[in-house]
Amino acid sequence: MKSSVSEDLGCRRGDFSRKHYGSVELLISSDADGAIQRAGRFRVENGSSDENATALPSTWRRTDVHLENPEYHTRWYFKYFLGQVHQNYIGNDAEKSPFFLSVTLSDQNNQRVPQYRAILWRKTGTQKICLPYSPTKTLSVKSILSAMNLDKFEKGPREIFHPEIQKDLLVLEEQEGSVNFKFGVLFAKDGQLTDDEMFSNEIGSEAFQKFLNLLGDTITLKGWTGYRGGLDTKNDTTGTNSVYTVYQGHEIMFHVSTMLPYSKENRQQVERKRHIGNDIVTIVFQEGEESSPAFKPSMIRSHFTHIFALVRYDQNNDNYRLKIFSEESVPLFGPPLPSPPVFTDHQEFRDFLLVKLINGEKATLETPTFAQKRRRTLDMLIRSLYQDLMPDLHKNMLNRRSFSDVLPESPKSARKKEEARQAEFVRIGQALKLKSIVRGDAPSSLAASGICKKEPWEPQCFCSNFPHEAVCADPWGQALLVSTDAGVLLVDDDLPSVPVFDKSLLVKQMHVLETLDLLILRADKGKDARLFVFRLSTVQKGIEEKQPVKSKSDCRENKLEKTKGCHLYAINTHHSRELRIVVAIRNKLLLITRKHKPSGVTSISLLSSLSESPVEEFQYIREICLSDPPMVMTLVDGSTEESDNLICVAYRHQFDVVNESTGEAFRLHHVEASRVNFVAAIDVYEDGEAGLLLCYNYSCIYKKVCPFNGGSFLVQPSASDFQFCWNQAPYAIVCAFPYLLAFTTDSIEIRLVVNGNLVHTAVVPQLQLVASRSDIYFTATAAINDVSSGGSSKGTSAHNSPQTPPGRDTPVFPSSLGEGEIQSKNLYKIPLRNLVGRSIERPLKSPLVSKVITPPTCIGVGIAAIPVTHSLSLSRMEIKEIASRTRRELLGLSDEGGPRLEGAPKAKSKTRKRLEENQGGPKSGTVRSTSSDRVTSGSLESPSTSEANPEGRYHSTSSDPDPAADREGSPVSGSPFQLTASSDEDIIDLK
Repeated sequence: MKSSVSEDLGCRRGDFSRKHYGSVELLISSDADGAIQRAGRFRVENGSSDENATALPSTWRRTDVHLENPEYHTRWYFKYFLGQVHQNYIGNDAEKSPFFLSVTLSDQNNQRVPQYRAILWRKTGTQKICLPYSPTKTLSVKSILSAMNLDKFEKGPREIFHPEIQKDLLVLEEQEGSVNFKFGVLFAKDGQLTDDEMFSNEIGSEAFQKFLNLLGDTITLKGWTGYRGGLDTKNDTTGTNSVYTVYQGHEIMFHVSTMLPYSKENRQQVERKRHIGNDIVTIVFQEGEESSPAFKPSMIRSHFTHIFALVRYDQNNDNYRLKIFSEESVPLFGPPLPSPPVFTDHQEFRDFLLVKLINGEKATLETPTFAQKRRRTLDMLIRSLYQDLMPDLHKNMLNRRSFSDVLPESPKSARKKEEARQAEFVRIGQALKLKSIVRGDAPSSLAASGICKKEPWEPQCFCSNFPHEAVCADPWGQALLVSTDAGVLLVDDDLPSVPVFDKSLLVKQMHVLETLDLLILRADKGKDARLFVFRLSTVQKGIEEKQPVKSKSDCRENKLEKTKGCHLYAINTHHSRELRIVVAIRNKLLLITRKHKPSGVTSISLLSSLSESPVEEFQYIREICLSDPPMVMTLVDGSTEESDNLICVAYRHQFDVVNESTGEAFRLHHVEASRVNFVAAIDVYEDGEAGLLLCYNYSCIYKKVCPFNGGSFLVQPSASDFQFCWNQAPYAIVCAFPYLLAFTTDSIEIRLVVNGNLVHTAVVPQLQLVASRSDIYFTATAAINDVSSGGSSKGTSAHNSPQTPPGRDTPVFPSSLGEGEIQSKNLYKIPLRNLVGRSIERPLKSPLVSKVITPPTCIGVGIAAIPVTHSLSLSRMEIKEIASRTRRELLGLSDEGGPRLEGAPKAKSKTRKRLEENQGGPKSGTVRSTSSDRVTSGSLESPSTSEANPEGRYHSTSSDPDPAADREGSPVSGSPFQLTASSDEDIIDLK
């Protein structure tokens, strides 16, 4: 059954609005003669409801700017398969459509976490998953396909031995989109209303030239050997110069209107339109004041351009204003524009603009027009490759065997033949990889990035060398109440843990409700399971007075009646009206509420109520019978006081919503799979309307729930519905807008709520999530060696394989454990304020610190009087206020000293001293995060400093300069995420 972590996932119900990403409008414009131009429907992003708002300095969150589905996380075949020992299979599904399957055994970022990676190539697209590795369990091809929901096929898959198949599969992967990009840049003078006028501008202004210098470097086209973006590099037929840059490994060529050939005789400037009109994304640099006629996409006659970025430069204030137009069929993409969309820091504007344009072009490839073309191309390539292989189906090229069959040693007579085949297979694959690198088509993990910024998901070590197995937990102030194999402990950083309940009370779920002065526990298991409720003030008093640790027998008066045998419970976490608890006892749901307290109580009545048993505050409302015991349960508040509340339950093969008032159940989603592992149902309110993220197996689907007649609910398809697959099957999901974090046993996969796009995968060995209702807490194995973000050591060249191509960094493997040595575990914390961009209001001190949280003997000053907000509802005004107060934190990095060994105890006095020093401002070593990473094409072919750490931008040893963050401001360099600093995740050599 799901622990408290799974139940806590429902707490991530932050109201958010997709209108932050623009609303769809029908745009109409007129030409110079006043004739109305046909206009399409575009989504308009201006960062503010008032386009002409005063241009104040922008307060956007630097950490929101991410490349979505980056190549170093998505181009699996190039990174993990090509040039390495792996297996490829061919087969036909039940509809007689051919498919290809590639499988390899890899080591996650050199963490000694072996796992299988599998890619399924079908006409509908590519599916990627990771599967756990077990040396004792045989992994068959059928089991891999079953994990990908492909259980039925016409013929059993057969293995392809021919090494040339790597070239064909690389072509299939390239259908995901180009690694490099070409963007149009159009200069428009003030008052120009037609594309003929804009394309006829022979030269640009001084401000336009300044903007071009910001975008990239001016290069000479003749003899250019880098990415050319369709421009002529031999005969100057497309101009003599252009603007070029490299951003996070992506080569970008700009088609600048004033640099393309100009013809006085040709009024339409066909040569310029031929390039810019065929770009998916175009930047329009418009001069003039904000009050002048605004640009409309209908001014440009192009059926190919889907995204326009309107840029204006304010010379008086030296800032840039940005506005984005996206054709309505383009899926949502980030980052969202700040409010107002004005950028005073030019380098930050460049970062934002380039990330927005790259994400926009990737999103455009998912529109029906492009997606259908890509599917047709992929289908044609797969069928053609299948036909080419057909003549060899009954020859020595193909046979049947499980993937694990190649791992044990084969007889000597066959071993030499197998080794020779593998050597040739690897040689050809690495030659193909080297050719791609030289050609400039390698994923960005093999190219320089030059950016080093602090990511919001970077964890901090909360407690080093945590000696217990954690079951569940919940924050209490700045401390953490943890249920372990040794009982329930109160943990506060590296201070000694304080026992609260002994191990006779086996706690499986818990909620610390500080505003209500309540502690709710689900303890024991099976028929003896019960719900217990305690007053936090009473628990606090026992800690301060050092009373004996409570056992199960001491908690008899705290049992909630009728909850015997419960295996799961859920609460509403917003308490806008009343506290509601739904307890699952087999297939029965028991609805319990907390009795309403009058708001005008006197001090005497308050003392009297606090002295009563908390059990007496709860009343039983009704029972609801289900067809099966629920595996996942989430409470969804009604949108208004009059509307009914809902319970989302998952059982058997479906998600249902149950009306609390009537007990009537409505089908929400049916899972088409032979086996279902329910993970979570997360309530996410979009513009005030209820929506649910349903997570099961590898899938996550968004469903909107709409009120219907008679108090029932109608689940209907919506344009905002979307579905995606995780690369690894998670056991828990945490939603902290704008992020979704999926936790597996050895990784955290981070995606965006708004579209499900991947932004990062962090490898964390032996990971266990323990709390997520506010800050995120998890345990993980401490590293053996300190593998810093500086990259691999120069002394590791002896580990290089003779076939390793240039540009591929050799991994640094942690040393193996000595005999009898035990890996220690640390308790880590990801502050929620880092993820959502605002502080969570709760006590700033731990309950372990005496006289800070006053017991409720003083009226109105106790724990119940301290406001706590768990809602993630985040308005733009809140972002603006928070960002303006913490601009240095969001936009800067403070350089730390030397790296520390993983698992080393923190020096608290030094930590606090650093924080006191930071009160006066950042240290002199503060470094501003930039992305001025332009490199020449030669850097893609020759070793450079970036080779040692191509992905180093994700990891730093910097500290958080926020003076108000207390302990949160000093992340320990021994973070498990820092071990992902290696450039490439080499697979284990299967030879």
